[in-house]
Amino acid sequence: MALDRELFLNIVKDAYSAYYTIVDPLEEDADLPMAFRAVYDALDERYFLTKSAKIWANEKFEYAYVFSAPSFDLETAGRCMDRALQDMLPKVKPHKQHQYTNCKVILIADSLSDDVIELVKKRSFSKSYGFLSTQGYTELLAAAVDLRKEKTYTNKVGNGLNKFFDKLFALRREA
Repeated sequence: MALDRELFLNIVKDAYSAYYTIVDPLEEDADLPMAFRAVYDALDERYFLTKSAKIWANEKFEYAYVFSAPSFDLETAGRCMDRALQDMLPKVKPHKQHQYTNCKVILIADSLSDDVIELVKKRSFSKSYGFLSTQGYTELLAAAVDLRKEKTYTNKVGNGLNKFFDKLFALRREA
């Protein structure tokens, strides 16, 4: 039995709201089935006795773009990933303390075709900043969620999203 997409979308939104700031889609996203965007930023620092004696610091950013539709065709799935990268890349500000700025694209559908699954698995993007990534890097983490099969398909970098969605499926079964 397939999960209700709207109910599952609320579960995903609730899970992201624990650590991310939830942002509504922009007007220019009206032609795409964007459900919401989520933004995460963290600054880790270490001091020696006082804050003025900083030993090190690093910044981490993630921008998650969640799209929801009954199904995705190749063109729409590609446009969703392109739009997410287009929106996120200008926000990257490389500097000495920048560790990474990642872009997550999540396609949630009642069912997925094999060609869309292959597109998600093969899609990649990475960029390094500074000599030997001394000013951080950017990667695309892509996932497609098939609610009928309760299965998640990801690209290599987005492999950690499988565990995240497996937990959400398990929570949904317990409810």
